Amino acid sequence: MNKTLPLNGVRVIEICNVAAGPFCSMLLGDMGAEIIKLENPGSGDTLRAWPPHTGPKNDLLSENFASLNRNKKSVCLDLKNNAENEMAKKLISTADVLIENNRPGVMKRLGLDYETLHTLNPKLIYCSISAFGQKGPRSTEGGFDVTIQAMSGIMSVTGEAGGAPVKCGVPVSDFAAGLYGAMSICAQLRSVENGGEGTHIDVPMLGTSLAIAALQTSEYFGTHLDPVKLGSAHPRNAPYQAFRAKDDYLVMAAGTQSLWENVCRILSSESLLEDERFSSTALRAQNQVALKNLIEIILQNDDAKIWIQKFSEAGIPCCPINNYSSALMDKQSVAMGWIQPLEMANGHMTKTLGPPIQFDGIVSPIRLRPPRLGEHNDEIMKALK
Repeated sequence: MNKTLPLNGVRVIEICNVAAGPFCSMLLGDMGAEIIKLENPGSGDTLRAWPPHTGPKNDLLSENFASLNRNKKSVCLDLKNNAENEMAKKLISTADVLIENNRPGVMKRLGLDYETLHTLNPKLIYCSISAFGQKGPRSTEGGFDVTIQAMSGIMSVTGEAGGAPVKCGVPVSDFAAGLYGAMSICAQLRSVENGGEGTHIDVPMLGTSLAIAALQTSEYFGTHLDPVKLGSAHPRNAPYQAFRAKDDYLVMAAGTQSLWENVCRILSSESLLEDERFSSTALRAQNQVALKNLIEIILQNDDAKIWIQKFSEAGIPCCPINNYSSALMDKQSVAMGWIQPLEMANGHMTKTLGPPIQFDGIVSPIRLRPPRLGEHNDEIMKALK
């Protein structure tokens, strides 16, 4: 299987901690690249300390770390030690890609900045992921997912109107940066393959968080008004949100006129079609609070499961609000083979969400379990001598 993966033969060096950088390199590893993770001796990637830890009591390992570090090899080097720093440079000279997510300035102090390494390896694609980017007035400031969600505006549109600030439950700023980084690296690999030189890719979490908010930024540019919190509702579509049925909530999205007409038919409330407030998508969005109240009065007549079935059979997108146990065990998740068994380095068997993408109907297998700290020192370093 490895020979058929698109990035087979590409060597990536990762000098990263926690989420954005490790996720970026894992995506490349899932596509067949060899990922060599350089970690500090002692504790290594700080994500190794994050719970839950599983396995024998005398050998507990982090499943959070495992979820972002499959298909990688771990090498321990003290980059502040001159001899080990030179070994790192020698290793990087054999690589196609380097990914780092340190605060700007750190890699230069270590003598591992792009300019230095470009001289050693002109074909090297050097990807820096940071909070704000490599230049500009905030470049030296640190940041984590929650602070970037706040800075980027994501938190300003998350939650219920009038409610306290809340972040998105998934670390979207971290993972958006990782996705942008992986996509940019793949594009540059093609350029190098066609005879070009390496380059320095600057991935700012603030910028990528703004970029995935295209609908919100375009709303501001078009109206000069800040988008606001709408809970589960949509500023331009209705009915398109969570609704309370007799026993539980459901989410229904009827974003077209024909779907809206079907909703009225299922609700046995064709009179809503004659209400001028709801005669177009724009008017339904404008009057969606009143519309939600009217719909929920009818939904109180039956349980959510029954309404979901009725709406779905009529072709109206409608579903429960799953917790993760339900989402992971949904028949579609199972049928697509997204959940894969994962062996930890201590022998504990767990599961993980593997690559969700298929090539010719095949999901890429997990080739390497998450590594122990420094597990591959001998293998990698012997090859350099």
